[in-house]
Amino acid sequence: MKTSCIVSGVLLAASACLTGCEDHRDSPNAVFPDRIEFTATRQYPEGIAYSAQLDRFIITSITQGKIGTVSTTGVYEDLLTDPALVSGIGVKVGNGRILVCNGDQGVSVKSKPETAFQLAELLVFDLTTRQLTNRVDLDNLLPGVRHFANDLAVDPQNNVYVTDSFAPVIYKVAPDGTPSILVNDTRLGAPMGMFGMNGIIYHPGGYLIAVKTSEGKLFKIDLNNGNAITEVGGLTLQGGDGITLVGTTDLYIVTNSGSQVSLVRSTDNFATASLIRNDTNGYAQATTNVLVNNSIFTLNARIGEVGAAAMAMNPGQLQSNQYSIQKFR
Repeated sequence: MKTSCIVSGVLLAASACLTGCEDHRDSPNAVFPDRIEFTATRQYPEGIAYSAQLDRFIITSITQGKIGTVSTTGVYEDLLTDPALVSGIGVKVGNGRILVCNGDQGVSVKSKPETAFQLAELLVFDLTTRQLTNRVDLDNLLPGVRHFANDLAVDPQNNVYVTDSFAPVIYKVAPDGTPSILVNDTRLGAPMGMFGMNGIIYHPGGYLIAVKTSEGKLFKIDLNNGNAITEVGGLTLQGGDGITLVGTTDLYIVTNSGSQVSLVRSTDNFATASLIRNDTNGYAQATTNVLVNNSIFTLNARIGEVGAAAMAMNPGQLQSNQYSIQKFR
């Protein structure tokens, strides 16, 4: 069993304002080009956020077990590392804190046999001190199966919701740091070797929307109705990954193995949704996106190379240094 430190009240401070006044949502002093190219040695970033406090994008790393920043002019810098951070996946920034999903596909410099395909944690870092302030163990809630913490969402009550791509569950972490399984349902699972639940958002209507990569489906989890799970009707999104909600009707979803971003809209509280349009210009092996100053920016992460290296069990294949952030147009 892994050692976890759960600090009472720390998660509450970390997640406060992550929905309505998330750090990245407004940065009026920044200028954002349509495309940002950057160099980061073998970074293989998966998650992206934006910090107005730092005036920089924040990116995770699948291979290096660290978090870095990217300026709007394309300058990459390391931000923090910690022995607990094996492979950073989804990330959120707000109220002076960084929340990151910690998983392991076996291709990180910190991968170990006991964590590869077994790790699901929520880590919280102080944005100013760069120190780990909270570590919440999730995979021990469901022993005996594979795990991979992928993405997270935060509600107005400061509960954090985390998807697991290898187990048919979505976790809930209460404001005091107490973890639980929100839902455990076979519909959320995927065959061995494939990703199940992936991107997730909280909707102000009182529900979650999550993407299932293997089937291209959206699922709605009604927090006000016993966490009832329904499939969002009307569309199929091949290889859906990261997801960002704009307003109450529009979702921007990385789809088609990261080669495009799809704008999806619902007029019935996501009982159904329809595809409005695809932006296919400038995306390759993308993972997820973030809303900054009313624009969507998507991370081109070379995620296909990661999948190939994980299948081959050969992290030495991962030698790329060039990445980019693309604006939806």
